[in-house]
Amino acid sequence: MAGVWILGENHEQTLELLNGGRKLADQLDTKLVALFRGVQELAPEYIDYGADEVLVLPPIAPEQPFSSYVPIIVEEARQEDPDIFLVAATTRGKEIAARIAARLNTGLGSECTGLILDPDSGKLHMKRMMFGGAAVQKVVCTTRPQMATIPLHTFEPTARLEGRTGQVRELAAPPASAVSIIERKPREKESSNITEARVLVCVGRGLQKEADLELARELAEALGGEIACTRPIAEELHWLPEESYIGLSGQHVKPDLYIGIGISGQIQHTVGIRDAKVICAVNRDEKAAIFQISDYGITGDLYEVIPRLTAELKKVLQK
Repeated sequence: MAGVWILGENHEQTLELLNGGRKLADQLDTKLVALFRGVQELAPEYIDYGADEVLVLPPIAPEQPFSSYVPIIVEEARQEDPDIFLVAATTRGKEIAARIAARLNTGLGSECTGLILDPDSGKLHMKRMMFGGAAVQKVVCTTRPQMATIPLHTFEPTARLEGRTGQVRELAAPPASAVSIIERKPREKESSNITEARVLVCVGRGLQKEADLELARELAEALGGEIACTRPIAEELHWLPEESYIGLSGQHVKPDLYIGIGISGQIQHTVGIRDAKVICAVNRDEKAAIFQISDYGITGDLYEVIPRLTAELKKVLQK
């Protein structure tokens, strides 16, 4: 067995993939290898987080794209022949994973939320959502390495274990790329990152006017959370920024508490909240689909329920 490889863009993603990768490596009785991009002095920390080896990706020039790393990763993979290769399913992660898979002539499972290893064959059975979350597809890669991109927050970040030993090795500098970045124009965000929020108050078409968003904001503030919305609120009505909407084509979140206000519960939205630990809903329609996936539900007019709920929460939390 040649190992399980993982590649994340940042520290949090790497810790999440180390958790999932460590379990697979233990099952295969092989090593766990983390590809690391950052300050080289920080690379040994990932040994404490479960890696047996850290491959350091060298710095690239500002005009070089992230895909410049593909040739050196592919060359290393050809030499080491890893069993499994997991990549964080970010925009850049999915691009680089596809390029690596193509060069290695292997398969790639996209945005896999479940990984089950067959102990007899060593094959990785990957689960991914289809049709907006209405179905689950099972994928098996018959070539090496078995590759998959993993959505953020699929695994909890791994815990640090002192006293582990491992190897850190820097890879060669990537060759000059035929593609260069001419200019970067960062998109200005108008809201907080809802994917990191532990509490989310989400609004839907049940709100009658934009000014009513203040009801949700007050509730979110009382709980120390953030406000989010369904797609129509952001893309059609433009009441909130596009990065605030949850759903199939929007953000996928994993809060400790999600409160849906005036949301019917269509699959296009609920696919984005399926990993929430506790789901609460407020809707005047007792047959609303959102109640079918809710842990707690309140049937009633949100204009009566939300102010009373906010007031009661403030009383309790201020004690």
